[in-house]
Amino acid sequence: MGIIRSLSRKHPISIYFGLALAISWGGVLAAVGRDSFPATPEQVEAQAPLVFAVMLAGPSIAAVVLTGLVSGRRGFGELLSRLLKWRLGGRWYAAALLATPLVALATLLALLPISPAFLPGIFASDEKVSVLLMGLATGVAAGVFEELGWTGFAIPRLRQRFGVLAAGLILGLMWGAWHFILAFWASGSSSGTLSLSQFLPWVLYNVGLLPVYRVLMVWVYDRTGSLLLSMLMHGSLTGGLAMTLMPLDISGMPNLIWYLALIVVMWGIVAAVARTNPGQLGRQQPQRRAPKKQAEQGLKAG
Repeated sequence: MGIIRSLSRKHPISIYFGLALAISWGGVLAAVGRDSFPATPEQVEAQAPLVFAVMLAGPSIAAVVLTGLVSGRRGFGELLSRLLKWRLGGRWYAAALLATPLVALATLLALLPISPAFLPGIFASDEKVSVLLMGLATGVAAGVFEELGWTGFAIPRLRQRFGVLAAGLILGLMWGAWHFILAFWASGSSSGTLSLSQFLPWVLYNVGLLPVYRVLMVWVYDRTGSLLLSMLMHGSLTGGLAMTLMPLDISGMPNLIWYLALIVVMWGIVAAVARTNPGQLGRQQPQRRAPKKQAEQGLKAG
């Protein structure tokens, strides 16, 4: 146990991500079996709730385990304090909850003259209330269980070494890699073979959109210190963009165009943040000062 705790304290990010990946990917493989990769559309529809649940277990369980090993009771107390930090200006809640759906909606409407494939899903659905409720439930679950780990455990430790931009890109790429098994599993054709028209947009989403979105998430967290707000911002991406606004019948080239356009817009927002907040995206989080007594002991020892 001592060796595990020592390694966890020396390499918290690497061990955290490895553990989260092992729990999520191992859970998916155990739940659906290797013969279901890739799954047919019918298998995806039937097994999606179970796959979603076991995927979410990875980041959250890994966060609890590593927080205990690295920081103990003090770490859990600090995690809880960030989770309960809710007294923030209304503009932060508006940014976390509304910005992403509004940006996604505006992008789809701008693309709509090109093709009806870009019609937002909620507009095309005959069961709008069900779509909204499903988006809300999925967004809440993804936001809570994923951000308990990504922002609750990983980001504070990455920020001790990197600025907002670098920390966001590093975790964003990890976040995208974590989604890879889901992308592969859900990209099967009716015959159970890999469909590139389904898989490639998933890849672009994971390695293109998620990293830039994570940069914005880290910036918001850096300004507020609220884990709750990070959960809400994540939920607006999953529930608002992926579940509610995602066009119903989009695939292939239109899907690639949609993600590319959204990535360009998101990078434009990052550039605007950098322009209005000079130096903030590259600034490393200041290290905590040692207590006076410990500092004096260190000087005497030196």
